Amino acid sequence: MATVNHYFQSGKNIGRASEQNIYEDLIIESMKIYGFEVYYIPRTPSNYDNVLTEDPTNTFDHAYPIEMYLQSNNGFEGDSELLTKFGVEIRDSATFVVARKRWSDVIGSTGNSILTRPAEGDVIYFPLTKGFFEIRKVEHAVPFYQVGKLYVYTLYGELMQYSNERFNTGVAEIDQLASGYDLGIDNFEIISESGDSILLETSELTPMVLEDYTSNKPTVGADNEKIRAEKNAVLDFSERNPFGDP
Repeated sequence: MATVNHYFQSGKNIGRASEQNIYEDLIIESMKIYGFEVYYIPRTPSNYDNVLTEDPTNTFDHAYPIEMYLQSNNGFEGDSELLTKFGVEIRDSATFVVARKRWSDVIGSTGNSILTRPAEGDVIYFPLTKGFFEIRKVEHAVPFYQVGKLYVYTLYGELMQYSNERFNTGVAEIDQLASGYDLGIDNFEIISESGDSILLETSELTPMVLEDYTSNKPTVGADNEKIRAEKNAVLDFSERNPFGDP
């Protein structure tokens, strides 16, 4: 039977618990020294589309401060500033490393069943540059079983492209920045004097222009029906009228 040296080899069931705890504590201490304090913002789907497999109205209701290590010490990765036919695009990307134990203690222990591990689609807010990075990929097995255990998550993120996300994390800095980047039209909605929405952006479906009018309380002596009949005789929209609607 083949055997390996438990003191030098890597892999599952290799090493001792005391060695693993020391290794894990050293990783956490290193991240506290060389890392950055960021905010982990989990995504909450609110109207998932099973056909297009997307949610155009994601919400972000919590922000958890935690230390993470920025893997590239030369700054952000990616294409940086790129001139395209649509203008200048900033395509920064970043690779964050977070300790599994710290993530479980700070975020996983909140009791939220969604937060069993870092997930694609969640957001990392980097206060140093005031940037929001959307997680594109989560690598959970690198480095591979050092002293018989996995210690970190590696999060590959790209600078977030905003659409209609809702940020209500309770952190003033995050919510104010996100509201400035939001492409939603809620802040520009036309409101009537009573406070009701005029356009068709709400579930109440109150149109701005009525195509027809029907009075439930007709005025006594009014000639509404007579005028309507005379109007229909002049404006012919039937198929036989070459100038009418097809």
